[in-house]
Order: sequence, then structure tokens, then C-alpha cells
Amino acid sequence: MAPSAPRTYSVGFWLMCLSSFLFFASFNLLLPELPEHLSRLGGAEYKGFIISLFTLTAAISRPFSGKLADTVGRIPVMVFGSLVCFVCGFFYPWALTVSGFLTLRLLHGFSTGFKPTGTAAYVADIVPVARRGEAMGLLGVTGALGMAFGPAFGSWVAETFSLNAMFYCSSGAALLSVLVQGTLTETLPRAQRRRFSLGLLRLKWAEVLEPRVLAPSLVTALCLFPYGAVLTVIPDQSRLLGLAGSTKGLFYICYTAASLAVRLVAGKSSDTYGRVPVLRWSAGILAAGLALLVWCPSVPVFLAGAVVFGLGTGLNSPTLYAWTIDLSHPEHRGRGVATMYIALEIGIGLGALLAGWIFANQAAQLPYVHGLSLLCVLAAIGYLLSVKSTGPVSHENASEARPEPSPEEVV
Repeated sequence: MAPSAPRTYSVGFWLMCLSSFLFFASFNLLLPELPEHLSRLGGAEYKGFIISLFTLTAAISRPFSGKLADTVGRIPVMVFGSLVCFVCGFFYPWALTVSGFLTLRLLHGFSTGFKPTGTAAYVADIVPVARRGEAMGLLGVTGALGMAFGPAFGSWVAETFSLNAMFYCSSGAALLSVLVQGTLTETLPRAQRRRFSLGLLRLKWAEVLEPRVLAPSLVTALCLFPYGAVLTVIPDQSRLLGLAGSTKGLFYICYTAASLAVRLVAGKSSDTYGRVPVLRWSAGILAAGLALLVWCPSVPVFLAGAVVFGLGTGLNSPTLYAWTIDLSHPEHRGRGVATMYIALEIGIGLGALLAGWIFANQAAQLPYVHGLSLLCVLAAIGYLLSVKSTGPVSHENASEARPEPSPEEVV
């Protein structure tokens, strides 16, 4: 009997998707309630720091997570990131001062500094090169589902039970993510693996950034700036438009539903048409969504902006991941992914910080917040138009790609 054809997606891939869902649900559980919680603690003027402090430590930790993913292994890096989520979620009820809360947000950022880096490198190890864009789209779907489920479930728990119950649910979701990761088999080849030692935390400058991926990293920073701004001001903008209680999270629901829909339909578009052409279109759609938010006289326009912005994000995110991995050296995939994530954190962090500063709890300032985000995306479009398009890129680096792991190496 002829041997059966290898599966495009292994059991390990789907378990990784489940782990990603739980991880993103964990820290997104908190987002809708944190601005009001910080105001009750007496820190209303520090709302911009909720996201920016989180992204600061995420960005700082990326070079370390990238190096460790390429030396110690993908799974230890993921487990550490998820454990940080577990611990921080457990301690939010005890952070009863503004300084204590902001310190916890700073520490919580280490979670996204580690877990997504290991996840992207792991998935790149186990999927065929020609399906990379599609795979990143599917992984993004599960992450987006977690991001959608988290805020809705978190707000329901906080209203039905208590804010502390919401924090403990966040901690529990992170613990479940760790347990799922414990069922996976390491994909980093044994020849590359080293035992962890403090010496691995000493970085040379060449180990901080991967120069091969500077192009997608620049686009990432410019296109993710609006996301940080949106996360900061949307809870207040929703309230100002009369969305409260069960309707408070409508923007997130519309945004995520649109993002999920386009990922399912167009997840493999960049495998077919090329990374750069798809990024040009996605950035144009992002710009259209932000334009609607700049001119936002009513709830229908507000939610239409959420849908269009979500469509752009759904095309943009998996394509950036795939383009980054295409350009990364196989032995430095962790570093390449980490470099892109550093740019992501810089974009989100600056977006959140500047949005909080510009908004200053004044409704009249909201168009300026979204207008600055729009300028960033237009700059990304200008840069992408200057980048030479090579057409379909799914096989560009096939000669450099690491051979698919054997069944003994992957679940």
C-alpha cells in the first residue's frame, strides 16, 4: 500500500492554535475594564500607560525571547510567556494603588514579549513553505477569536460576579494555555539546542535585530500604531456615543468579526498574489477605516469604521508574519520574528501613549487621535509603493527553508 500523503497541518499546529486562543483571551479579558478600574484607583490621567507600559516590556524582551527561541527552544519561550500572564492575572486584585497597578502592567508585558515569538517560530517550523501565509492566517483566526471572546467574557464576568473574578479568569485561561503547550514536542533541532544559562541573556548588538526583516518591521510599526491608539480611546469613545453595559464592547465585536471573516476567506491570498501587493491593499483598507473614525457623527459610522478597520487588519497581520518569516534565515527565525515584534510593540506603544496624551479625556480631541493614525498608515502605503513587488513569494526562500521535522520531532 502506498504511504499516505503528509498532513498539511499536524496535530501540533492545531494544539498551538488552541494555546494561542487561550493566551490571547487571557490578557484581552481585562482590556475593556482596565481604563475605568484605573480611574477608580485615581489614575484617570494615566490611561495611555495601560497599553504603552505593557508594550514597553514586550519590546524590551523581544531580543531575549528571539535568542532563546533559537537556542533553548520554542516551547520554553512560550511557556514562560504564558506563566507571566498566569501570575499577573492572579495579582491584579492586590494592586490597589496607581503605582502598583502600573508596575503590574509593566511586568505583564513580558508575556507578549515571549509567547508570540515562540509561537510564530514553532509554526514556521511545522508548516510547508507554500502554505505559510494561509497558516499564519489560521493562527491569526484563533488569536483573534481569543481577542474577541476575552473582552466580551471579561465584561460579563465583571458585571455578573466581580472585577476580581475577571482577573482570576484571566489567570486561569493563561494556565490552560500552559497545559496545552505541555503536550507539544520541541521543533528546534537538537544540534541547535543549549541548556539555559544566564550567559544566554547577554546580547551582542547583532543578536538584537535581524537586518533581513527591516522592511516588514517598518511597515508593522506604521500599521500597528493605530491599533495602540484604538485600544486606548475606543472604550471612552464608545461611552461618549452612548454605548454602555452589554453594548460597550460592540466596536471590538464588529472589528474582530470582520478580521476573522477576511482571514478565513483571504488567509492564503499573499501565498497567491505576493506579500507586498496584499499589504498595499490591506493598508488602503486600514486607512479607509480610520477615515471613518475621524469623521464619526454616530454609532453606525463608528461601527462601520470598526468593520473596515477589522478587514484591513485581517489582511495585514498574517501577511506581515509570512513576509517576515520568508526573509528570515532558517537558523535565526526566532530573531527575525522578534525583530518584527519589536517594531509591533513600538508601533502599538507609541500609538497608545500619544493617543492618551492627545485625547486627554476630551471628546473634541478624538478626531486628532485617529487622524494621526491615518497619517501613519498613509506613510506605510507610500513606503510599500516604493518596494519592488516580486509577485507570489510562497517559494522564494524554499531553498533556505529547514526540512520539515520528522514525525518523531513533531506531535
